[in-house]
Amino acid sequence: MTDQMTVEKDLTTGGRVGYLRIAVEEAYAPPELVRSFRDLLDRPDVDPGFESLMGFYLRSDAERPRAVQRKLQDLGDERLADMDSAGIDHAVVSLTAPGTQVLDVARAREIATVANDRIADACLWHPGRFSGLAAVGFEDASSAVVELERAVTQLGLKGLICNSHVKGHYLDEPQFYPILEAAEALGVPIYLHPQTPPAQMIGPMLDAGLDGAIFGFGVETGMHVLRLIVAGVLDRFPRLKLVVGHLGEALPYWLYRLDWMHAAQVRAARYESSKPLELTPSEYFRRNIWITTSGMAWPPAIMFCREVVGADRVLYAMDYPYQFVADEVRIQDDLPMSRDELRAFYETTAVELFNLDFPRLAQGGGDG
Repeated sequence: MTDQMTVEKDLTTGGRVGYLRIAVEEAYAPPELVRSFRDLLDRPDVDPGFESLMGFYLRSDAERPRAVQRKLQDLGDERLADMDSAGIDHAVVSLTAPGTQVLDVARAREIATVANDRIADACLWHPGRFSGLAAVGFEDASSAVVELERAVTQLGLKGLICNSHVKGHYLDEPQFYPILEAAEALGVPIYLHPQTPPAQMIGPMLDAGLDGAIFGFGVETGMHVLRLIVAGVLDRFPRLKLVVGHLGEALPYWLYRLDWMHAAQVRAARYESSKPLELTPSEYFRRNIWITTSGMAWPPAIMFCREVVGADRVLYAMDYPYQFVADEVRIQDDLPMSRDELRAFYETTAVELFNLDFPRLAQGGGDG
């Protein structure tokens, strides 16, 4: 489908095309996290989704998983070379899925601290190339708040990564409210990134080989977004900013039906959980949610998404290193947009959303 749209041309950095390309869903794993993942894989009670995902990337001898494992752990020469080859000026780096969510409480805190310090160091070494999102250990909300505040106010990180469910629990549950409150107060977005579905929902997907990025990721994370909406979390925290990748995990396609059916369920009092909201589900997408194109370099879907949620809500991401394809950058360079629209899509929306403040971006990419 996308091959026919690819136009061969050199990809350069520095804004010579009229904008800087900022990629905002770019994964990193410190070696300590990789070791913790290997330890989990050795346990007899390993979670089936985790085993499917990380068992592949950490144990397969195939070329792609070996390359992904190596690139995940690099915040230096190889990553920068890959960015240069794909015309990516700047990457917003965050802890890879499933992140801290599968670790015990103490180890989650340790890994979050290590990851935040390493990402902050990379940002200091390469301020024009990297920004970062903070990780926290979600199960201990009080320490998570302290770490988020440290990462933002002391390390200069630009948001919070949440690799979706926390051992089957979701951010609409009250134990996580202090973290949401802190993110809202700090004015930083939460990037809601997928992981494999929890054990209670993965079975049929795993049987069919559909548990990962091909389908299961979107189902699980799309449900997470909807839980936050229908539980009234975005009424409780009206200034909370959520970022969702992969063109919104298919939810923009469903907005009409979500609005209609949610209103019908509220009227019928069918579910105890179906309560009136201040806005319709689709309106929260236009107020609280930003959508990135990670892994979805498909022009018809991108343009539809821009139409239904607003062009100012859709921005570029690559999904490095899991989906590192330079031709996908070319495809998105050729979207039917004006130069100003492309600059917003690639650059200025990300600058505003993540409060990216280093000098080159403050000047704008169209000057180079």
